[in-house]
Amino acid sequence: MEQQLIYTASPASALDDLTQRLGSPRCVIIADVNTAGLVLPTLKAESETAAAAPQIIIKSGDADKNLNELTGVWRQMDSLRLGRKDIVINLGGGVVTDLGGFAAATFKRGLRCINMPTTVLAAVDASVGGKTGINFNGVKNLIGTFTEPLATIISGRFFATLPPREILSGYAEIIKHSLLEDDRTFTYLLHHSPAEPAFSTAGLLPLIQTSVLTKKRICDADLRESGIRKALNFGHTAGHAFEALALRRQAPVPHGYAVAWGMVTELILSHMLLNFPSEYVALLARYVTENYGAFDLSCNDYPELLELMSHDKKNTDPEKINFTLLEAVGRPRIDCTADPERIKVALDIYRDFSGQ
Repeated sequence: MEQQLIYTASPASALDDLTQRLGSPRCVIIADVNTAGLVLPTLKAESETAAAAPQIIIKSGDADKNLNELTGVWRQMDSLRLGRKDIVINLGGGVVTDLGGFAAATFKRGLRCINMPTTVLAAVDASVGGKTGINFNGVKNLIGTFTEPLATIISGRFFATLPPREILSGYAEIIKHSLLEDDRTFTYLLHHSPAEPAFSTAGLLPLIQTSVLTKKRICDADLRESGIRKALNFGHTAGHAFEALALRRQAPVPHGYAVAWGMVTELILSHMLLNFPSEYVALLARYVTENYGAFDLSCNDYPELLELMSHDKKNTDPEKINFTLLEAVGRPRIDCTADPERIKVALDIYRDFSGQ
């Protein structure tokens, strides 16, 4: 069954309608501690499906997307005696859709799930495309599966409780998708900020729809990431390294912020290796610095960043690091490699752009 994308102002009604069409199966809700307090009570009050569903509550941080937390979810699934006809509802951000989706995909060799993303980032990224997983051995998303949910229910109502930092985190992924599509959308996004009054949660919904359609189109062509789906990794080789280094420093950063810094770094590499237009590099660098700040970085951090990049799942040559780069806006090039010295130069230029 192909994943359904449901955009709605009434997520409770959408959930009830969907489960009724599926024969009203038994459901369980996986939520994080924040969602359990901010979103779940309203959903349970408005949805018969949610009201009847037991809950499994997990921790909310990316550092908690680990084997211990996953084992706890499996244990609760077992105590509930969930079977293959039952449905897991993942209510939360990317930690919930990643870990909850992986728990569903692996328990009794696979339960069905529905994603209800409560952050902009999860709506445009983690909840769509079928990637599930956990962090392991200090490496982000090292263990996981490709398992599409039955449906993803996206509603602006969930975003009303988000602080600006979380909105910005999701906006970075929207910018990434625009770079894979066309310069008109990219330029529009970089002349606006989601902090503007016009970008209310309702105003974000059309941008989210466009962004999700870009990701879904690419994922439908290559679900298991053997080819063009690697384009979606743009900004993530460097971004995941920034994110992992921040975790090691015990000063975690939002995923979208790390991706924003990673996109600047990888556009610099794109200019160096593929002659990507320098004016767009400068435009993105200025926007990211103004809205996301800068990742605190010195040349002493380069060896550790390179070591983290060497763990990227796209790598095939131990001497080089694999990137998705851009020849131009809308023209991604997958399986590009760069040696450590070029990456260090790109990091030097990133630091210059960010005023370090």
